Amino acid sequence: MSVVKTSSKGQIVIPVEIRRKLGIKPGQRVNLTLIEDKAVITPLPQDPIRALRGVLKGEPSMTKDLLRERKEEMKREKEITSRLLRHSRMDSR
Repeated sequence: MSVVKTSSKGQIVIPVEIRRKLGIKPGQRVNLTLIEDKAVITPLPQDPIRALRGVLKGEPSMTKDLLRERKEEMKREKEITSRLLRHSRMDSR
């Protein structure tokens, strides 16, 4: 446990041993969350895009599913349109 003092602006200095354990680099942003009566510091990735790269790797592609569903919808719509056109031609005779 480390005891730190707040400045008049409410700023604190995170002790070096805690920064090392959390891997916090100079200038890096951290997330400060209040959980009940405790403040929890979580380092944010320096490059959030890079940090998320590969997270969904191996997951099924929603794009493929959406394209497949849309193709099925188009097929059904064409069948319905075709039936309606045939039916309207028969009625006009």
